[in-house]
Amino acid sequence: MLILSMKEGHDGGIVAIEDGKLLFALESEKDNYPRYDRITGELMARAAGMLDKQPDVVALGGWVKGEFSVEPPSRTGYFGVGEGAISDEAGKFFGKDVRYFSSTHERSHIYTSLGMAPAAPGQEYYSLVWEGNIGDFYRIDERGEATHLQHVLTDPGAKYAYLFALADPGFPLGKGKFRFNDAGKQMALTGFAEPGPLTPDEQKTIDFILDRDGIILGLSKEEMSWSHLYNAGVWSQEYRNAAAKHSQAIFGRFHDYAEKNLTEGLPLLISGGCGLNCDWNRLWRESGLFSSVFVPPCPNDSGSALGTAIDAQWFYTGQATIEWDVYAGEDFVEDVVPDPAKYETRPLVASEVAKYIKDGNIIGWARGRYEMGPRALGNRSILAAPFTVDTTVRLNKIKRREDYRPIAPIALESDAPKWFVGSVQDPYMLYFNHVTSDELKAITHVDGTARTQTVTRERNAGITDLLEAFREQTGFSVLCNTSLNNNGRGFLNRTSDLIEYGETYGLDGYVINDTFVTPRAS
Repeated sequence: MLILSMKEGHDGGIVAIEDGKLLFALESEKDNYPRYDRITGELMARAAGMLDKQPDVVALGGWVKGEFSVEPPSRTGYFGVGEGAISDEAGKFFGKDVRYFSSTHERSHIYTSLGMAPAAPGQEYYSLVWEGNIGDFYRIDERGEATHLQHVLTDPGAKYAYLFALADPGFPLGKGKFRFNDAGKQMALTGFAEPGPLTPDEQKTIDFILDRDGIILGLSKEEMSWSHLYNAGVWSQEYRNAAAKHSQAIFGRFHDYAEKNLTEGLPLLISGGCGLNCDWNRLWRESGLFSSVFVPPCPNDSGSALGTAIDAQWFYTGQATIEWDVYAGEDFVEDVVPDPAKYETRPLVASEVAKYIKDGNIIGWARGRYEMGPRALGNRSILAAPFTVDTTVRLNKIKRREDYRPIAPIALESDAPKWFVGSVQDPYMLYFNHVTSDELKAITHVDGTARTQTVTRERNAGITDLLEAFREQTGFSVLCNTSLNNNGRGFLNRTSDLIEYGETYGLDGYVINDTFVTPRAS
């Protein structure tokens, strides 16, 4: 059975699964398109070009006929798990008879995490979906049937990010305003918080936000001009202190329910955009409430097309688990040859690249197929040595982003306990760890943590070769790793864009598939 699945709305994507194996997962924002982009004709054409036959099932994720979840539903719509949350009907696709499947956006999140979790036939799970709109727990039985347990909090992701909007004088007034990247910025800023008890002003602001339903559509921030954080500035210490307590308050509501009601010790599956919050993931893993915790590399809407495909597979075959690889995107496109008058090109040798990085150079690394989800996991990365604060400053300047944003490390999984303490085994960069070495200044956030990705030869042989060579030369099997993208756009995926980016913003060299490219000496 070949299933072709599409996700409408922001974070649009197209995936294909055949007989339980993921063939590809394409995202509209990748290849230097705007972040959070909707499905484009270009993406549809490229996806069609990767198939050698017509699908048996076309799966369309439930969505809405507009920008907001309260608008009229498209297909099965946004919300719902049980009756009415799935549709199956006959139809035509390029003139061929197919089944048209749809299930709600809510189900897409549940089945992303279920289908990508390590295979465990007959295993029961708890599932948590927390994202911009949904904040709910579920139970999944041994057959893969999901049942709703409890609605905990409306709009947890939107409410988390709203504190940043409240403090930022640049956030526009009016209802229906939202910026997708505020949550990630706030996660960085919570690391600057000073310890201390919750103040009455903080309590009032946090309670107002958490208890307000429909916060995006129904609240314009000037209605909170009474708050001590209103336009206080995200650089202010009072905002940063409150941001950490706001984060703790949201997590606390979910934890309190889980501690009281989820008492069977089942594994927990996490999905939804809040699954990108590394601090919350760490807290769940350390809570002791669950036998294990699994978060997929694409817990946000970038994984929704895949979740709908998995749901369709489960509906037609009774099996949710799929075989997958995180590097499921498109191959890097070598559309031009670097100008030989400007660049020296030679075969990739890991030791040469490691020395180049050790000597202080920053490179763009683009090899093979791009990774699923929003995190650079070693195939579309900017890499640098991890030792100096100057490197952090330079990387943030290259990325054109705020100086408070931390730089993540990539490390050999076998060596990671030398450099980090916490959720050390982390192939998808989803947990915070504490850094143990004072020499790793470029990847250590102000609070002593890092968002680590660990690699093995089985998962990424090329990066493993580079880290082993870097270890041989420096004693450290750690590098800075940040995403290879223009600000506000998805991963670069062709040589022409990569060279233009590097020349504009100051990369010192490139690895393009199996080629090492450096500027010629003037």
